[in-house]
Amino acid sequence: MNSILTRWFGRKLRLSEAGPRDAAAFAALHAAAFRRGWSEEEFERLLTERNVVAHRATRGRSLAGFILSRIAGGEAEILSVAVARRRRGRGIGRSLLELHLRRLAGLDVRTVFLEVDEDNVPAVRLYVRAGFHEVGRREGYYAQAGRPAASALVLRRNLT
Repeated sequence: MNSILTRWFGRKLRLSEAGPRDAAAFAALHAAAFRRGWSEEEFERLLTERNVVAHRATRGRSLAGFILSRIAGGEAEILSVAVARRRRGRGIGRSLLELHLRRLAGLDVRTVFLEVDEDNVPAVRLYVRAGFHEVGRREGYYAQAGRPAASALVLRRNLT
């Protein structure tokens, strides 16, 4: 009985920095989460750049989510955030974002930007609750099958 409980409830979420060895897992999760997933090679290139910061969330051996940003001149752009479909709604995105923002602040990043599909209500809510606010909009940015393209909201948060 104890092993069943451990299997279901005992696997704690583990947050850690990510690196090039995570490229394949990130690509698989990204492909499942977005219309156009990035390839393993694209992730490997990003994860070897000195100005890219990435974190992962794992539960056991399973990748539950990730976040990555590129830093330039005291600013950072969050390039992608993904949480496994079956793990959504459990605070993983919030935990990753909080850790990531603390790390960026520790690297003297003063301002963080990101783009999000205006129709992605859970993501927009996450970012607004984390202190981001809208500073721009890209009309018709995200193509959608059988519907007009959705706008991208450009969000910003100051860390200082």
